Amino acid sequence: MISVKEAKNLISQQINPLSPITIGLTKAADHILAADVYAKFDIPAFSQSSMDGYALKFEDHEKALTLVGEMAAGTAKNITIQNGETSRIFTGAPLPQGADTVVMQEKVTRLDKTITIQDSNLKLGLNTRDKGSEIKAGALAMEKGSLLSPAAIGFLAGIGVNEVTVYPMPKISIIVTGKELQEPGKPLSFGQVYESNSYSLSAALKHEGIDQISIYEADDDLEILKKVLQKAITNSDVVLLTGGVSVGEYDFVIEAAAHCGIKQIFHKVKQKPGKPLFFGTLDQKLIFGLPGNPSSVLSCYYNYVLPAVKTLSQKANSVIEIEAELTHPYSKPAGLAHFLKGKYENGKVTPLGAQESYRLSSFAQSNCLICLNETQEHFEKGDTLTVMILPN
Repeated sequence: MISVKEAKNLISQQINPLSPITIGLTKAADHILAADVYAKFDIPAFSQSSMDGYALKFEDHEKALTLVGEMAAGTAKNITIQNGETSRIFTGAPLPQGADTVVMQEKVTRLDKTITIQDSNLKLGLNTRDKGSEIKAGALAMEKGSLLSPAAIGFLAGIGVNEVTVYPMPKISIIVTGKELQEPGKPLSFGQVYESNSYSLSAALKHEGIDQISIYEADDDLEILKKVLQKAITNSDVVLLTGGVSVGEYDFVIEAAAHCGIKQIFHKVKQKPGKPLFFGTLDQKLIFGLPGNPSSVLSCYYNYVLPAVKTLSQKANSVIEIEAELTHPYSKPAGLAHFLKGKYENGKVTPLGAQESYRLSSFAQSNCLICLNETQEHFEKGDTLTVMILPN
């Protein structure tokens, strides 16, 4: 067995980001840019008004001005104003030729075709947007490595970009093993349990914006598992198997992986839950053999799978590690690191009940995992521990 730190290091050494792809902007949200984006045009492409009001030459602002037309947003024809003239204008409309200032409509007195300005704070250029004030043609709009947030998507659309080069989200396959598993909603026969691992893993992956998820089922049969595993590897960047990674007579994951040409990086980690964890690679594809117990699956997912999946798409890990004060003493045997389901609040963390690896009820109430190192046995109230804050 290897330590938790060794396992994480070995995984990180095997991961290369996925090859960039070019996709439409409407599908690019929450991706990471794989190439710099430059503006092709001045934005705005013309000087425009930022208010509903009247466009004028500032030098005329103390005069009575003659109204000579109207400029609306989207107009294709410009007009020219002379000294002593003004034009009605609306937000987003191009400034008339000769105009350099806009006065708000609320600061104007209008009589037929003449206006007088009642704005002592009016300044040259007020309420206008200069050509290229958002960005100049040829300027760097967004750097490689930037997250395409909703605001970033809107900004790029606003400067005329319709497609971008990004790191793709990985394709994930989940293989559920075990003859004893029954689909939720169907009656249980003697010896059966409801299958939950594909549900929790799919939900966790979708929470991270990953929607290309395939789910396979495989009985405790070596030949069946080999065929299913080979199909999953062909169609995926990451394969997650649940169950069948221990050393029982019906645990075939390790043998099936070897048959499919998967290079074993490690098998078994000094941790609880999740000691039988398997990790291997094939042609830069990642294969994780997760234990079958539901809490083990999620503990291994947050510790190992999620950071790897994030690295593939060049995104930051959404699990945050912080320090917190333990509210209750806790003891465990030496030799294994423990990940306890816990509740973090205001700098303090409390271990929950139902810590057994087959129980998810406490995991459903937790917002963190409490990390206990493998050598220490006793942890006292007030001790400072590392806590993994889980995505919410």
